[in-house]
Amino acid sequence: MARIDQTPFEIAISDFTHDGRGVGRRPDPKAPDSAGKAVFVTGALPGERVMAKQTSRSRSFDEAIAVQVLQASPDRVDPRCAHFGVCGGCALQHLAEDKQILAKQRVLMENFERIGHVMPERVLPALTDSAWGYRRKGRFSVRRVEKKDKTLVGFRENDPRFVADISRCETVIPAIGDKVEALAVLIDGMDGRREIPQVEFIGGDRMSDHSGIALTFRHLAPLSDGDREKLIAFGREHEFAIFLQPGGLDTVHPLWPADPQLQFSLPDWDLQLKFRPLDFIQVNASLNGRMIQHALDLLEPQPEDRVLDLFAGLGNFTLPLARRVREVVGVEGEAGLVRRARENAEHNGLGNAQFYAADLSKDLRSEPWMREGFDRLLLDPPRSGADFVLTQLPLKQFKRIVYVSCHPASLARDAGYLVREKGWKLRAAGVMDMFPHTGHVESIAMFER
Repeated sequence: MARIDQTPFEIAISDFTHDGRGVGRRPDPKAPDSAGKAVFVTGALPGERVMAKQTSRSRSFDEAIAVQVLQASPDRVDPRCAHFGVCGGCALQHLAEDKQILAKQRVLMENFERIGHVMPERVLPALTDSAWGYRRKGRFSVRRVEKKDKTLVGFRENDPRFVADISRCETVIPAIGDKVEALAVLIDGMDGRREIPQVEFIGGDRMSDHSGIALTFRHLAPLSDGDREKLIAFGREHEFAIFLQPGGLDTVHPLWPADPQLQFSLPDWDLQLKFRPLDFIQVNASLNGRMIQHALDLLEPQPEDRVLDLFAGLGNFTLPLARRVREVVGVEGEAGLVRRARENAEHNGLGNAQFYAADLSKDLRSEPWMREGFDRLLLDPPRSGADFVLTQLPLKQFKRIVYVSCHPASLARDAGYLVREKGWKLRAAGVMDMFPHTGHVESIAMFER
């Protein structure tokens, strides 16, 4: 393959990709009458003219990065983070916050139209919350760089081969985001600094007798006694629970304290949900509470209802529902999450929440809960969506369906199935800014028969 010409070129930006890059067209000198090849430009906004440098090419489009803004959009703002443009953790800090959520709403509606061939009767107001210091779960990559004589801890760069050299993170909760540099210094001083590829963080409620924040250190070789002592001292100093992961998920175990208790509260429902350090929890704690209320408002559960909650996880939606209805059944594919969901129901004194483990991408005809009657359905599937489980459910039993989505394309596909093949109405849909400053689009939709 011929080398890419990296001579900067001028380009007008007319559109936005779904992951937050500007889109322009670069005329082909050999075909002056053509519209030109599409170029996706990182760091550019619609309405701008920029100087860009090409970074890759494919048959249908090229990729580039903006190196100079010649004519700025009125929606452009100065990024708060000094590492923006290099660190790949954020893609939209240069776009005003109120315009970010409008761009995400447009992505959702375009997916409904293009993929699902359906549009909601009502577009819900966007659900937003604090855009900074919100991220309570994530994974830092770690790399020892001999040329710099330092260990880097952070998210991947825009070029994912490299770890961003950051000192702090503005979007991660401050208890962790302000400690990135200290974490890098800690690991750089360890014997096993070359054997630690990642550190996962997760944050719950801070409590008086133990930490609510956990760091899990993945290590590829046994740690020395000295390294273990350094990790314990770091945990004591910063009030972090320290976990080690020498192998797969089943090898995760606490180093300090001996039995750390992690939990987060849902005060509007008088609930406390316990979790383990690598469990899935919603990234944005403040928005999570608002999202639960939003989902319940759309579902309109009645006191005598039986509700089915699919992809239930720890019971994030199931347990608040249990406060409102006669009975709720949560189904989740990961057995460990199901165990903890049952424990959470018991811990909160809820005898009307039942949980089952089932792979929702497989044949479900033999599952006992499939033969029970329900009034309403709530589901919060992974990025792949819920197409397979929807084709198996006796949908006529439900009065309403509320679908929480982390991927607009799969939601649009599944909405098309419900509306065009099963006769449901897409009454309302909208976006929720679970991940401000990123291209990630979280959304919610309500269907009625």
